[in-house]
Amino acid sequence: MITFFVPFALFVLFLFNTLTNRLCLQTEMSKERQPNVFRTINVLITILLISSYIEIIYT
Repeated sequence: MITFFVPFALFVLFLFNTLTNRLCLQTEMSKERQPNVFRTINVLITILLISSYIEIIYT
């Protein structure tokens, strides 16, 4: 199961980073604020992926 989930998780993180970059460009967000937005979204998506993996393992 882990051999499927790790590439899936990397793909999801890449996809969300791409979407976050588009959001920052479209809203013309300041350069000082962009790292905080990326960090917040990456941490939240990582928590979501880890909790999904744990739920899959124990069901």
